[in-house]
Amino acid sequence: MAPRLSARSLLRAPVVLVIVGICSVQFGAGIAKTLFDEASPTTLVWLRLAFSTLILLAVVRPRLRGRSRADWLVVIGFGLALGSMNWAIYQSFARIPIGIAVTIEFVGPLSIALFSSRRPRDLLWVLLAATGVLLLGLSPGDITAAGVGFALLAGAAWACYILLSKSTGARWQGLDGLAMASLVATLAIAPIQLSGHAGELMSGHLLAVGALVGLMSSVIPYSAELVALRSLRPGTFGILMSLEPAFAALAGFVIVSENLSLAQWAALACVVIASVGVTRRNPPAPAPN
Repeated sequence: MAPRLSARSLLRAPVVLVIVGICSVQFGAGIAKTLFDEASPTTLVWLRLAFSTLILLAVVRPRLRGRSRADWLVVIGFGLALGSMNWAIYQSFARIPIGIAVTIEFVGPLSIALFSSRRPRDLLWVLLAATGVLLLGLSPGDITAAGVGFALLAGAAWACYILLSKSTGARWQGLDGLAMASLVATLAIAPIQLSGHAGELMSGHLLAVGALVGLMSSVIPYSAELVALRSLRPGTFGILMSLEPAFAALAGFVIVSENLSLAQWAALACVVIASVGVTRRNPPAPAPN
């Protein structure tokens, strides 16, 4: 007789944890987008980073003594990539649907996986992903050049984040590097926030939502991925992460009523399938959106 799965054991399953993390990130973004009429994307992304940084520093308590100059240079670069990625994708969310923005952004980690592969067959995945991006470019209506540009910038920053994650992990134990990178990202965006949107920080409502978005978009997915990766194969993790654009489109539809056209859904499917194909043997590193 097969063992009976309880709700608690199911929630501990690594695949479920990864999916919970993906949902949390994208639905957190959807909640943030509902407030773009009240506050700038910069304010909301800064609040997200600030609250998640406070939580990470309190929980992780990173060790700072004895760090070399190289350690600090790596984590600063890691933090700048993290901050740029978050700031740019929120700017894109303000201009185009969440699902489309994340699909374009996903070109960044997909490119890293493709460049690390030497299999000729992966050229097929390149063509499929390119087809998806071309379909988005040809889609009429709610696509703007600025929105696409910010999504591409977020994708480039995500690629840099992936390249720097290995060096950060080698030099900083556990989540120490991530906690310090979050602090760097928060401080890097602070001048933009304080010079142009300081007054928005006076709203208790926005502060509460910022804390919620920080919890949903950073703390929950980081924790879920950390536990899941203890028992989940990297290839399986990479395939699950390839579903990010689909969950982003779902969050956009459920929370902010963003309806994608048939061509846009086809474009999203092309990118997801290409990502699944290439990450079966070349999984990308995880990154928070």
